[in-house]
Amino acid sequence: MSYFEGNLRAVLATLEECQASLIMNGDRDAAQLVSVVILELRIKLNRIEDSELKALCDAMVREIEGTSMPVQPKPQDSARSPVSLRLVK
Repeated sequence: MSYFEGNLRAVLATLEECQASLIMNGDRDAAQLVSVVILELRIKLNRIEDSELKALCDAMVREIEGTSMPVQPKPQDSARSPVSLRLVK
């Protein structure tokens, strides 16, 4: 294991402790933000390529679309636009 990889693993362990502490203290929003950083480090440590991640996301979307029931959209305030997420690097 290289020094860089060992350092990232140590940072990951610290972030996981921070996330657990945030959850225990009821700060779910901050814990979710930390979880994004944890995910990014795990992707880097496991050398997951963008194409692999996209393939996983596409497969998950297909599975969700295949098993989900049609949902009636909720009426939204006309001043707000719908939220959409996209994968960025």
